[in-house]
Amino acid sequence: MANITLGAPIAAGRTAEIFAWRDRQILKLYREWCPPNWIEYELKIARIVQDAKLPVPAVGEIVEVNARRGLIYERLDGGALREMLIARVWKIPQFARMFAELHAAIHACTVANLPAQREGLARAIRSAGALPDDLRSAALRALADLPDGDQLCHGDFHPGNVLMTARGPTVIDWMTATRGNPIADVARTCLLLRAGALRNSLAEWIAYGLREQFASSYLRRYGELRALDHAQIAAWMPVIAAARLNENIAAERAQVLALVRAGLDP
Repeated sequence: MANITLGAPIAAGRTAEIFAWRDRQILKLYREWCPPNWIEYELKIARIVQDAKLPVPAVGEIVEVNARRGLIYERLDGGALREMLIARVWKIPQFARMFAELHAAIHACTVANLPAQREGLARAIRSAGALPDDLRSAALRALADLPDGDQLCHGDFHPGNVLMTARGPTVIDWMTATRGNPIADVARTCLLLRAGALRNSLAEWIAYGLREQFASSYLRRYGELRALDHAQIAAWMPVIAAARLNENIAAERAQVLALVRAGLDP
């Protein structure tokens, strides 16, 4: 396909723009500089999670539009859970329970043909420029001692990646999905909720107090559904934080680095 008028994008990010498409669909159109294998990889992941019968947008095919490659998805109307939390703070416990139930359902899936969580964390730790060498070595040693798993892990599960649609909550943005240990995935979510720069308002969830309430309610409900060892979360946290530093987010760098220092003995 070429020379198609798309109109203004619905949304835009660093690697892609989102456009309305025919028959209640959207087109995720990758930017020109993105390597071709990125879109093939996204299609592979999208089909795996769709086949797992999880609440995800149905995926279509790769298309070429205006000399760029894109991926067709089902269009789902609704806002992100993150915005709902700010608009309806009195529902935070209810939303947290739903959020935990979604995460537990993801972790109930055993998958193959996905990258190993451990290898991705190790690469991120090795590449994290803000991580001093002594902490880098300590994080890699700690990672080597932590248990493996073969469950489906989202890798970036936070309220911005859950859409509240007419048919129920739907999980998006699966590019970081791996097979691995669910407790590591829970630790990543806790890190994002408590230290992540989630670009929220309402005075940053009233100076983070409501974010902590959401995180605590999420953990409590998750623990009712799946085995949850808080000591294991604590063991994973500095490793997850060390890997997070590879994302080079200035607004959270100091706090995340402090978590690494507090949890590791170089």
